[in-house]
Amino acid sequence: MHIVLISAFLGYLVQAAPSDPKIRWCLKSDQELRKCVYLASEVLQLACVKRDGSEECIRAIKEGEADAITLDGGDIYRAGLTNYDLHPIIAEVYGEGIETCYYAVAVVKKGTGFNFSELRGKKSCHTGLGKSAGWNIPIGTLLSNGRIQWAGIEDKPLEEAVMEFFSASCVPGASKGSKLCQLCKGDCSRSHKEPYYDYDGAFQCLKDGVGDVAFVKHLIGYCCTNPAEKAKYELLCKDGTRKSIDEYKDCHLAKVPAHAVVSRKDPELAHRIFQVLNTLKDFGLFSSEGYSMKNLMFTDSTKNLVLLPKATDSFLYLGAEYMATIHALKKGHAQNLSPDSASPAINWCAVGHAEIAKCDKWSINSFDEKDAFRIECISGQSVDDCISKIMRKEADAVAIDGGQVYTAGKCGLVPAMVEQYDEANCASGVEVSAYYAVAIVRKDSGLTWERLRGKKSCHTGLGRTAGWNVPMGLIHKETRECDFSKFFSESCVPGADPTSSLCALCAGSGKLVGGREAKCKASSEELYYGYAGAFRCLAEGTGDVAFVKHTTVQENTDGKGPQWASSLKSADFKLICPGGSADISSYSTCNLAVVPAHAIVTRPEKRNEVVSVLKEQQAKFGGSSNDFFFKMFQSEDGRNLLFKDSTKCLQEVPQAKSFKEFLGESYVAIMDSLHECTASIPELEQACTLHTCQQQ
Repeated sequence: MHIVLISAFLGYLVQAAPSDPKIRWCLKSDQELRKCVYLASEVLQLACVKRDGSEECIRAIKEGEADAITLDGGDIYRAGLTNYDLHPIIAEVYGEGIETCYYAVAVVKKGTGFNFSELRGKKSCHTGLGKSAGWNIPIGTLLSNGRIQWAGIEDKPLEEAVMEFFSASCVPGASKGSKLCQLCKGDCSRSHKEPYYDYDGAFQCLKDGVGDVAFVKHLIGYCCTNPAEKAKYELLCKDGTRKSIDEYKDCHLAKVPAHAVVSRKDPELAHRIFQVLNTLKDFGLFSSEGYSMKNLMFTDSTKNLVLLPKATDSFLYLGAEYMATIHALKKGHAQNLSPDSASPAINWCAVGHAEIAKCDKWSINSFDEKDAFRIECISGQSVDDCISKIMRKEADAVAIDGGQVYTAGKCGLVPAMVEQYDEANCASGVEVSAYYAVAIVRKDSGLTWERLRGKKSCHTGLGRTAGWNVPMGLIHKETRECDFSKFFSESCVPGADPTSSLCALCAGSGKLVGGREAKCKASSEELYYGYAGAFRCLAEGTGDVAFVKHTTVQENTDGKGPQWASSLKSADFKLICPGGSADISSYSTCNLAVVPAHAIVTRPEKRNEVVSVLKEQQAKFGGSSNDFFFKMFQSEDGRNLLFKDSTKCLQEVPQAKSFKEFLGESYVAIMDSLHECTASIPELEQACTLHTCQQQ
């Protein structure tokens, strides 16, 4: 009778009109369906869709037949592949605050007398094929330390190599009839139809004496209800020791991101799902009691949920280290678990058509006697996109300003070289390189720093040092207000929300076709982007104040600079600063801050190669008097393309210097103050720093 009612109810939900606002949750088992039907009876905005497993649910969400499901890291990776393109939108929280990580551990019975390096020939219990704690982490760890021998997928399937390592296993989801299913109690399916599936199932496999080791997570609700029971088990540590169940922080295989809800990329849908789930928390969303199984829809150890930043995708959520492990398991290339192999070229990330054109010219000129290009060009939509591409190994390097170095550092990249603007320092080898962040106004405007509220402002770009971080950091320090759109009446802040007042003054590309699409874009396609662009915004009368660097006016007046600046006179502009004003040349006494120079960032393992190639390239193309057609530090079709035009040379940043040490204590303090305003934290940085287990 109950089955008939559930089927009828499900049929009604599946046939609901596409315009139905209900959130359609995808379920993988009858037990999950029972729980969902109960929740849907309490909260009418929820509907239930049954499929046979995670893969089928992922496909249903992609095709619009369902909206959401909670997955573990391995399945989040699969859902994020190009053919599905689903995104993690909400993470499980396991502890106080925002604890969105858990520990992958190897549990054994006390007194069994073997350590982690002695697992060969043992019987193993796994949560499921391709799952984080139960497969990806332990098998990836055993591969990386050479315990499991595997030459790669061209040699044999990974599952076969694992079968040769363990004497027998239960790996729900593996090929039925294989040694990987030998210890399973049911059908070895990757679902609750297999009693040894998931965390509680894998632990039960160990508890029943079927397996010698269980690969699970540290949250031990599935394990032991009293101290005496808990004392029967231990953890295997990677260093060959054993520790108690409670010592998981010092004895684990990896710390990995929490399970997360995945859906199609749609911020509005993500908010609706989050609202429905928040309502359901009062009806036992995180409890599986009474359904004869555990971890239904969500893991039972979940304490809360957190909505993820909009920029989050599977890579940013899982992190580079976890993704490298998965790639190694998929392809079998050992180098995926270790530093980059040597490459004849570095892939430079360029933003906008003008930078791509300059980079292509650089690439052609970089062709060497070994018939190889030393520079290859990768196109990025924005600096943050370039940082993301470098993290993913789709690019290797980009030159960015201090605020962007801060974001890149938070995302795990390192400064490798720094622009030097004083030629004398190039010769002497002095590493210190900096510039002044200044505020420029028209000389006859009567404006002062103290009278800027309500005026119109021009900025180099959102999150950039001289154009945003320094002035807005000072304004935040004075006002303690975080809604900067209310301080100025209108602005041009390339990279901000195009629909907000922060983009109201932006000009776009200046072309009828495509101009609207480029409006407020953080690239050279926006006429008011960068130092010269922000100054142009002021010079053309669009804005009242421009936040730039100290050399910007001199570079774009008195006959210097592009065509639009040909009639401008430096004497028509002045500096303003807290408590005073000065002529354009007095930046050393009237400025907003002394800030670090632009730097080239890359992945830590690629740093030495990037430094080597750039030293070689600037020896050829760095000087203004070189005989080559290409010059690294000059821009023909714009300003400050790839590097600042005022750059005299690139200098190596000491390898031991962290991004915070490079930026300096005072600048980091400005950034930390500004980051008290959540809206001032770039979406990429929010995504990179969500997990406590991944924060830099």
